[in-house]
Amino acid sequence: MKSKIHEHKNQIKMNVSKKTMLLVCTALMLAAAPSAKAQFVVTDPANLASGILNSANEIVQTSSTVSNVVKNFKEVEKVYKQGKEYYDKLKAVNNLIKDARKVQQTVLLVGDVSEIYVNNFGKMMNDPNFSPQELTAIGNGYSALLSESTELLKELKQIINSTSLSLNDKERMEIIDKVYKEVKEYHNLVRYYTNKNISVSFLRAKKQNNTQRVLELYGTANQKYW
Repeated sequence: MKSKIHEHKNQIKMNVSKKTMLLVCTALMLAAAPSAKAQFVVTDPANLASGILNSANEIVQTSSTVSNVVKNFKEVEKVYKQGKEYYDKLKAVNNLIKDARKVQQTVLLVGDVSEIYVNNFGKMMNDPNFSPQELTAIGNGYSALLSESTELLKELKQIINSTSLSLNDKERMEIIDKVYKEVKEYHNLVRYYTNKNISVSFLRAKKQNNTQRVLELYGTANQKYW
C-alpha cells in the first residue's frame, strides 16, 4: 500500500513538472517567433503568454526603427492594441499550478510595462510641457526598459533546455522566482520613470499656474501610475 501511494505521488509530481515546462517552453519562444496574429484558445495560457511577448518585442523593434516620434508612437500603439487581447485573457486564467502561475505573473508584468508605456506616453505626446526632443528621449527610455524586461525572460529557457531536464521542483522554482523578481524590479522602475516624467510636467505647469491641465491629462496620484 505504501509503495502504491509513493508511486502515485511521484506520478503527480511528474505531471506537474510537465505542465510547467510546456507553459514555459511555449511562452518563451519570443526571439524567433513571428507576429502573433493567429486565433487562439482562451484557455491556452502558453499561447497567450507567447502573444504578449511577441507584442512586447515588436514594440521594442518598432521604437528603434521609426525615427519620427509621432509616427513611432502610432506604430507602437497599433502593436500594443493587437497584443492587448492576449494580455487581458491571460490575466483571466486562474487554473494554473504554482510554478506555472509565477511564470504567468512574470509575463503579465512585461505586458503591464507595455501598457504603462503606451497609455502614459500617449498622454505625454499631448503635453505641451515636453519638447519634441524630450519626447524622443522619453520614448527611447520606455523602449529600453521594456527591452530589458523581455530579455530577462530568456533566462527561463534554462529550465527547458536539454541539460536542465534533471532539475527538481525546488531548483526550477528558484530560477522562476529569480526572473520574476528581476522583471518586477524593471516593472517598478517603469512606474518610477513615469512618475518622474509626469512630475517634471507638473513642476513646469506649476510655474505657469496651470497645474489643473496636467491633473486632467494624467489624473491624480491615486488614479494613475504616479
